[in-house]
Amino acid sequence: MSRLKTTDRPYDLVLFGATGFVGELTAEYLAAHAPAGLRWALAARDERRLEALRERLPGGAEVGVLRADAAEPATIRALAEHARVVATTVGPYGRYGEDLVAACADTGADYLDLCGEPEFVDLMYVRHDARARETGARLVHACGFDSVPHDLGAYFTVRQLPEGVPLTVDGFVTADAAFSGGTFASALDQFARPRQMIAAARDRARHEPRLLSRRASAPTSVPRFAPEVGAWALPLPTIDAQIVRRSAKALDRYGPDFRYRHYAAVRHLPMALGGVAAVGAVAAAAQLPPARRWLSDRLRPGDGPDAEKRARSWFRVRFVGEGGGRRVFTEVSGGDPGYGETAKMFAEAALSLAFDDLPPTSGQVTTAQAMGDALTERLRAAGIGFRVAATF
Repeated sequence: MSRLKTTDRPYDLVLFGATGFVGELTAEYLAAHAPAGLRWALAARDERRLEALRERLPGGAEVGVLRADAAEPATIRALAEHARVVATTVGPYGRYGEDLVAACADTGADYLDLCGEPEFVDLMYVRHDARARETGARLVHACGFDSVPHDLGAYFTVRQLPEGVPLTVDGFVTADAAFSGGTFASALDQFARPRQMIAAARDRARHEPRLLSRRASAPTSVPRFAPEVGAWALPLPTIDAQIVRRSAKALDRYGPDFRYRHYAAVRHLPMALGGVAAVGAVAAAAQLPPARRWLSDRLRPGDGPDAEKRARSWFRVRFVGEGGGRRVFTEVSGGDPGYGETAKMFAEAALSLAFDDLPPTSGQVTTAQAMGDALTERLRAAGIGFRVAATF
């Protein structure tokens, strides 16, 4: 049970940004899978759209509605005061997210988001981790495809390896899916702010406690052919490796010296080279305001593919872990990563914070640190695969 009692707040869970594309999918998942007696509410700035969404949901008459606007801090504070757990899809988080993080940290409400923006996560640590520790709030970022499969997948892999020895894990991501508008907007924001992102990371490093008897790293690698998965491995400049490293710093189970590397796995070299060139072109264009605006207009937050495209989409993350004379191959897999499975991961993480018997944590924490085993089992029960493929 969450550290807040069920009688302390009107709602166990509030979903903010419920009328957005991923927000609606999350609301639909919650309506279909929420436990009996869940007291939950939808929140967004447009009450008419909220009411229309509630009417479409099975059992919607039992769901609350709260008007909240990221541009109106008083409504954000009221949202945090009404909930034991607040789940927000409202991004890019660097533009719209801090007031809610601050309100949850100050009121003791648990907070989770879909953020894949390293600068925002680092700034929230520096500004709000200490207050959240005082109030007992758990601030959990990256609770969708960024970075649940990678964080919990590395955690699952580590648990197959010996304890108390140096460990290495490499993650290889393959997927067939469309980008979400929100993810694209967040990526553009980060590409446009390289200096600010580096400065935020350095500031965080000055505030974080140092590991004294252990080491956890996530070094940037170089493109290479990875015979262990039979594909070209391209380093992924996403937040995922940082999240895995923070889990390793927080949990002794990762051993005295842990290293994680994160890749996209691409079968054919021309496709690999094309992917590198495309990312570089977008990153370069994001430095120029006119080009950035043009790119932003191509895919806006809230846009997304139709149900038929989502039904054909899939992801697979393969992990290779080594340590103590043992080698293990594991895999996390599922359907459409950017929408359907992200909504599932997000909803189950929120329910886990609200109801599961979890380790005592507070402040800014990762999914593995806050919910590791409980969330893994929830996702397995919901159809996301966690399996050991081979051991040596």
